[in-house]
Amino acid sequence: MHYFDDKVTLSNGVEMPQLGLGVYKMTDSDETIRAISYALEVGYRAIDTAAIYENEIETGEAIRQSGIQREQLFITSKVWNTDQGYDATLKAFEASLKRLGMDYLDLYLTHWPVADTFVDTYRAIERLYEEKLIRATGVSNHHIHHLEKVFNVANVKPMVNQIELHPRLTQEPLREFCNEHGIVVTSWSPLARGGLMDEPTLQQIGLTYGKTPAQVIIKWHLQHGLVVIPKSVTPARIKSNIDVKEFELTPEDMMKIDALNRDERTGTNPEKFDEV
Repeated sequence: MHYFDDKVTLSNGVEMPQLGLGVYKMTDSDETIRAISYALEVGYRAIDTAAIYENEIETGEAIRQSGIQREQLFITSKVWNTDQGYDATLKAFEASLKRLGMDYLDLYLTHWPVADTFVDTYRAIERLYEEKLIRATGVSNHHIHHLEKVFNVANVKPMVNQIELHPRLTQEPLREFCNEHGIVVTSWSPLARGGLMDEPTLQQIGLTYGKTPAQVIIKWHLQHGLVVIPKSVTPARIKSNIDVKEFELTPEDMMKIDALNRDERTGTNPEKFDEV
């Protein structure tokens, strides 16, 4: 077992690794390249970046240095709010591709549902898909009513919705809606920005398996069929986040973790985002 090979199948048959490295807030160039290079070395095959993270150049660099064939990797990026709308999205995509030094992306997402433009942004993403410049379409931070507006014009429904999701924010109604419409959910901030490490329930479950609370949370996401993209620049954490294969949480464990939900966010609530 040389790399993490659990995958979910998207509605168009494309397989997406269930665990990837998120690179949000990785701003130091050398540190970013080191973190991504190490992640690829220890078995990650998916990297999740975005134009606004300003590290697409480093992401591309680390991938080229790794010597891993491009088609063995799954690379996601996102169009930022100021670049939304039909034509602007096509331009922004081209710029992202150039920074990454790639000729296609596996997945391209609308970063936030910006009022008046998010529907046109998704139409542009569909066009990129038709032109085979991306292998899958998706959105991020879309609530049910945002998705419904997209459905009204879409020929192809988004295949992925990336949302804030962790044991304090389990997003069950939205997950259920996505599930009904064949949309895979990716969890960002899956560890609630480290805010759950002292949670007694998670510590207790961790002790049972000789695992850290972070590993328990990652396993919880995976067993719920979610895609999970924990972010870290620390080699030891990058490695332990992927070291979750050899234990299984019981249904009781899963229920205990589900019960930690408080509908509590660490980031912005997209609910009113399209009114801002």
